[in-house]
Amino acid sequence: MIQKRIGLVGIGKLGTAMMTHWNKKGIKIGVYHPMKSKAEQFVQNFQHSYILLDSELTELDVLILALPATEVIPFISSLKIQSNLQQTHEIINMATNLPTREISSKFPSLNVYGVKYMGHGRDLLEHGNGLFITEAALSKKSEELFRILGKVIIDSENCLTEVNKLATYFALKTAIDLETEFTKRRLSPEYLKRALTSLAPEVIRSYSNGTLGHFAKEILKEIQSEKD
Repeated sequence: MIQKRIGLVGIGKLGTAMMTHWNKKGIKIGVYHPMKSKAEQFVQNFQHSYILLDSELTELDVLILALPATEVIPFISSLKIQSNLQQTHEIINMATNLPTREISSKFPSLNVYGVKYMGHGRDLLEHGNGLFITEAALSKKSEELFRILGKVIIDSENCLTEVNKLATYFALKTAIDLETEFTKRRLSPEYLKRALTSLAPEVIRSYSNGTLGHFAKEILKEIQSEKD
């Protein structure tokens, strides 16, 4: 990988998941948090990370913002980093619900890319092999960084939002339907918890991978015959 200075802002689930895999590959990442004590606590878990100061943010080649949508623009505005950054410096917007064009419109002098993760942070943490969506081809230095985490696809950011909403809607609908049916049958809440946290997720994973067992395949046939 090309040597470069990389910074991460955002040490929640997504930030932690990405750092875990970058750290395994020995990628040196600077970490910024307005509360230095939180940054210090975070970097203790990753031997290849270090703390970034405010003054160092403009010296980076790539600044990754793994922040909630509501915090991205205020963060850029509060630090006033846009006046000191050159076009060669890249800012990566990872907020799912913040269109990258909104940032570019507000800060036209910044070189902003959108890289959106399709999935859940815990899945990325445990399994790697993530899927990332970007509307524009990334520079070599940024693309290499995200390919360590999985696959990068060029597509509309709106597509990612649609997929996330569909998956979340039907996941919650399934959970509520299970809860309703277990209550109706007066089954133990402990059984319901097991169904929601283990049985249902693993059946979906097996269905996706084409590895359903005999029992599940028989139920799948029942569902398909009902549809017919």
